[in-house]
Amino acid sequence: MNRVSIIMYHYVRPIADSDYPGIKGLELDDFVRQLQFLREQFCVVSMENVIDSLNGKTQLPENAVLLTFDDGYMDHYQYVFPVLKEYGMQGSFFVPSGILRNGRVLDVNKIHYILACADLMQLLPKISVMLAEYREKGYKIEPDQELYEKLAVANRWDPGEVIYVKRLLQTYLDEEVRRDMVNRLFLETVQVSEQDFSGKLYMNMDQIKEMRAAGMFFGLHGENHEWLNRLPQEKMKQDIDLSLDYFSEVIDRDYLVINYPYGGYDQKVLDYAGMLGCRLGLTVEAGCADLDQMRKHPLALPRFDTNDFPPKSQRYRDFVSAEQIL
Repeated sequence: MNRVSIIMYHYVRPIADSDYPGIKGLELDDFVRQLQFLREQFCVVSMENVIDSLNGKTQLPENAVLLTFDDGYMDHYQYVFPVLKEYGMQGSFFVPSGILRNGRVLDVNKIHYILACADLMQLLPKISVMLAEYREKGYKIEPDQELYEKLAVANRWDPGEVIYVKRLLQTYLDEEVRRDMVNRLFLETVQVSEQDFSGKLYMNMDQIKEMRAAGMFFGLHGENHEWLNRLPQEKMKQDIDLSLDYFSEVIDRDYLVINYPYGGYDQKVLDYAGMLGCRLGLTVEAGCADLDQMRKHPLALPRFDTNDFPPKSQRYRDFVSAEQIL
């Protein structure tokens, strides 16, 4: 079988000893232990290996695994890159171009750090007060209880109250309201200017070029880390085009890969990615990718989360077992 387990990473750092111990991510020591496990039980392959396999040029080894890193964090240069070099493994990195072009912090990251720095039981009342302010200004926003019942649906990573904050501030509210709320809460809670924070949170282009020269892979992750499937078609195309243009020096057009922010895609996004020549696309749907079955539709490959593998858990086995039964 021509299968690959694709693993998704975000923050990887010595979290407990960092300035933000409340951030949700993978401890550096656990990352090293995970790579040791993967080296013993799997065969880490490159993105080029996977694409060549999709094109029928080669066959992947048994228990192939691909390592992917989202959002361009400094973690990936400072901590991940040295370990990958030491282990002789390739990582595939997906950086939103807007964080470098504009020196801003993505709203999704602001929300991460709001949740990392705030006491949730104090944050929720503060959000309620702010919502009341916007209602008084004429914005149509449902009552708090209705919002909470609609949005506070726990997933396999976060409890309902955390999902409520994320969904409210990421997508549900009017864009003008939610961005204003996020900016206000970020300044009040994190108490660092956006420009200073951005310079410490993300990699820069010199570091990206160094990683590319050392054999790391880079692909598309949009300009502004938007839900591409929720954008008007022309804006969606522009968001992807800006990313492709900005990273032209480090992206190989013969091995073009798109990674959908938030896993957001629809047929229009798939069609445009295919038109651009993307060889494959990455989602956040959990599962092992059977490349023989997906050869005709390679733009929506599933990915496991790092927490699906040891030392955090053995959940990846549940997906593999279910697929084998089917």
